[in-house]
Amino acid sequence: MNQFTTGSITTAGFALALGLLGADLWRWWKGGSGGGGGKPGKGAPAQAGGPARDPKALIPLGFGIVFGILMIGCPSGFLGQLGGILRWGGNGVGGTIMSFITGQNGTAFAQAAAPRLDGYGAVVVTALTIALWLVRKQVPKIPKGKWKKGVFIGVMLCISTGTAALVAQTVVGGVNDIGAQLFSVVRTADIGSLA
Repeated sequence: MNQFTTGSITTAGFALALGLLGADLWRWWKGGSGGGGGKPGKGAPAQAGGPARDPKALIPLGFGIVFGILMIGCPSGFLGQLGGILRWGGNGVGGTIMSFITGQNGTAFAQAAAPRLDGYGAVVVTALTIALWLVRKQVPKIPKGKWKKGVFIGVMLCISTGTAALVAQTVVGGVNDIGAQLFSVVRTADIGSLA
């Protein structure tokens, strides 16, 4: 389980993702997403985004973060390459913003590492990706946007140290275990026990 897939994260890219996560959690905490506070002519009413602190409102963002972490756990393939592209873009945009705001450039922060998916975890991620692709048109626009933001945040905050490493190891290890358990049930089940 000590095999890691790597890609560098800069302090600027990390700050960008942390800022996006903080802004989304602040909106969730305060409730609503209209930005106008219900005043006429100032955007949608605060109630349009839902009540404050509704845990269900965090599901798309959280699911996106988990999927972003799983992208880093892919050793190669489309999801692994896409994760690398997102890291490259996040570091670039974060560097531009940090340089503009502070005059400082982002420096190498950490390796964007997670345990690799094994063969069983890859089955779960493949099935999940296919399911998401097939239902993409039925998902409303707001949860889809929150999910995409979560994917970016998950890719950028998935580093090899501290709490982020514990979360990544739990997510990728959990998916590997789920895949292994599913295949164990399929291999050992007989028709009589399924009826």
